[in-house]
Amino acid sequence: MKNAKPKTASAPAKTRSKTLPKTAYSKDEIAEVFRRFSIQRPEPKGELEHVNPFTLVVAVALSAQATDAGVNKATRALFAAADTPEKMVALGEDTVRDYIKTIGLYRNKAKNVIALSEKLIADFGGEVPRTREELVTLPGVGRKTANVVLSMAFGQATMAVDTHIFRIANRLGLAPGKTPDEVEAQLMRIIPDHYLYHAHHWLILHGRYCCKARKPECLRCVIADICKAAEKTNTIPAPLVELPQQFMDPPLP
Repeated sequence: MKNAKPKTASAPAKTRSKTLPKTAYSKDEIAEVFRRFSIQRPEPKGELEHVNPFTLVVAVALSAQATDAGVNKATRALFAAADTPEKMVALGEDTVRDYIKTIGLYRNKAKNVIALSEKLIADFGGEVPRTREELVTLPGVGRKTANVVLSMAFGQATMAVDTHIFRIANRLGLAPGKTPDEVEAQLMRIIPDHYLYHAHHWLILHGRYCCKARKPECLRCVIADICKAAEKTNTIPAPLVELPQQFMDPPLP
């Protein structure tokens, strides 16, 4: 399934709060950061494999405390057998559990997959709802999962704050916050509107492949000259070129 194109009318209004910590960057610096990200990855894509909004919901829910690569390995066979809520319920919890047993917390996740499938059938006619408020009523679906679905399935400009985004938003001083919700609100406030739709994927991929948790690869960073992270080891930006699409390829040494 191709990523949905952004729908300007459905993009949520930016959250504004006087209590949020201030970004360490000027408006011009923020615009330049995302301009470079847009050149590096013009059409960033999520790395969770799915075939429709339903399988996307399931995949994102299963990805909690698991890698995208591990989830994809388990869900290829699962989605071949069940790509609708009705088919998933027909499989039953025990069979779903067998498909996803390589994923962390698989027992509880299997229970949630069946429960969210049943709720989709009972409350939404088997269709994935298009609002955050409705999505978070599904078992195993929180705000982050809902935001991913709204963006990838329905083309809404959202900011799903995962561990990568939370880490680099604080490390760089881009959007400091004590909770994912605070970071989300800050990013929605400061990112220019024309970059907002892809910003979620740009930040995740930057955190996954460059600004890594244990050791940031500053020599490969295209924003090294702008970055205000205390631990950065380089001030010369890497060449600004388009990167090949990365789908679970191991990071370069």
